[in-house]
Amino acid sequence: MDIEKLWDRARKQTEIRRLQLQDLATFQSSFVPYIFLAESSVNTGDTVVRRGQVLIERPAIVLPGFSPQFSGFEFDESLHLSDDALATFLLVRGIQFPSLKYRHELSKLDLYEGSLQHAIRSFEEQLARTEDIRTGLVIGPEDAWQWSVLLLVAGLVVRSAEGDLRRILEAWRRRQREH
Repeated sequence: MDIEKLWDRARKQTEIRRLQLQDLATFQSSFVPYIFLAESSVNTGDTVVRRGQVLIERPAIVLPGFSPQFSGFEFDESLHLSDDALATFLLVRGIQFPSLKYRHELSKLDLYEGSLQHAIRSFEEQLARTEDIRTGLVIGPEDAWQWSVLLLVAGLVVRSAEGDLRRILEAWRRRQREH
């Protein structure tokens, strides 16, 4: 399958069931832990479970506007999509991430023995029972998991933008008063 078809499938089939409760940090790094669920293409009737996190941090050097850096998203080599080309692919489609570093870290890949709907209920209950307010829950196509995780991160970036702007202006005003 080509990159355009994978993107289209993820865009249409990704369902963000739960975002982390707090916004992304404005002036420091943020971890975005997630659980990704997909119907297994190998074991019919079972669910693929990916647990991981995306670290979002400010780069050591100042980047030009809308020059995000992506790493660790492990796209299939046949797609010829390097981490650098990912930002361009998204930008051409009108999706802009702030100029930060987005590093994906996979921690665990499992199989849930049961249907996707049972897995969704089970993980939603588990997250509620443990009062986990940080972990996102996203459902999508198994072969396009990277896109689904990026859509989860994009949802947090969009939601956090208003608060970020307010915090940046407050910090600027404080500096102005101190001088």
